[in-house]
Amino acid sequence: MSREESYLKMLESTAAIQWNIAIILEAKAVEAEKVKHWAHHHMHPRAFDTHEDQLKESLAMHEAIVELVEGLTKLENGLCSNLKAMLDTGEEDGGDDGLGGLSDGFSLGDSDK
Repeated sequence: MSREESYLKMLESTAAIQWNIAIILEAKAVEAEKVKHWAHHHMHPRAFDTHEDQLKESLAMHEAIVELVEGLTKLENGLCSNLKAMLDTGEEDGGDDGLGGLSDGFSLGDSDK
């Protein structure tokens, strides 16, 4: 298998992973909407004995959401590093602005007046 074929398979796999992540996020959005409605109807001060109990329950819900976002962020960072490795041409970056040299011909200030 040639290098180009390997890269193409990696890109296809990455696209499939991104598609699956999109499906997961759609499902999580639906689930979050249901949790929001449940929380609005059940997490009011009268449902708890103390304010501390209410706070603990709210924090537990938020911690679960933060863990989900952290996990997805780690996954996306891993995919990003794979794509960067594939796109690496072996040249020195030398102050690349993240635009792949696209901004070389454009002035970003008023210095050319």
